Amino acid sequence: MLHYAVVFFIIALIAAVFGFGGVAAGAAGIAKILFIVFLIGAVVSFLLSMGRRV
Repeated sequence: MLHYAVVFFIIALIAAVFGFGGVAAGAAGIAKILFIVFLIGAVVSFLLSMGRRV
């Protein structure tokens, strides 16, 4: 999932350089959502693994 967030971020940067503001904003929004979902999944996975060790 982090890979897709990075891909959409790169698409947003390239679109911004070429002047496609709407595409850049959309891709940046998708990248932000995917990154937040990745962070939530990573934290939940970390907490569940810590709970099983005890």
